[in-house]
Amino acid sequence: MKEPKEGSGESRFSTGSLCVKMEEFMSEELFFPVLETVRLTLKPLVMDDAGSLLEIFSDSEVMRYWHTAPWETIQDSLDFINESNGSMQDQESLVLGVYLKSTGELAGKCMLFSYDKESKRAEIGFGLGRSFWGRGYIHEAGEALIQYGFNSLGLRRIEAEIDPDNQSSAKALGKLGFSREGLLRQRWEVNGIVSDSALYGRLVSDRPEPHNQAIHEASA
Repeated sequence: MKEPKEGSGESRFSTGSLCVKMEEFMSEELFFPVLETVRLTLKPLVMDDAGSLLEIFSDSEVMRYWHTAPWETIQDSLDFINESNGSMQDQESLVLGVYLKSTGELAGKCMLFSYDKESKRAEIGFGLGRSFWGRGYIHEAGEALIQYGFNSLGLRRIEAEIDPDNQSSAKALGKLGFSREGLLRQRWEVNGIVSDSALYGRLVSDRPEPHNQAIHEASA
């Protein structure tokens, strides 16, 4: 690239455009973070994760209380990864794989979606493979994602919607400092099965104290 001639008034960026480009870059980086906890790394999914994702989300027990049917083919995984990365590029959601530091295994995924920048609000969701249940990973990953939402994305409120029969998720949300706020009757129908939705919320002003778990951030 040629350097501008002295006194020509030419430049690669004006001061104003440089500021705009830096702001755009920083904003994009916010939606592709790498978060680390004591045992986990949370980072954007890649195409090599497709097989592990399919193994997790084709399990009918994992998908029992979800509002979609179990995945059936590797294309379901590839589509999810593509759609997730596209939504993050559009700054509409944050979708991160949950990886074990000890082995590098993909244990599941966690998400902040339905992001409303103006209202400073988003919805949280997570799902783990059955072999990873009961180890406290949901709490560890969930708290890291919540802290990132409040502290880096500037959220004021994070919401969750679950099947009221899903006691495991209700318990996990309670440990994460969420309060049950309401019930939407007959909200979903999947494969002919109608279900209600229980609504939960957590505000930045009522978040619990961290559970002595270091959380680190880096760019992807």
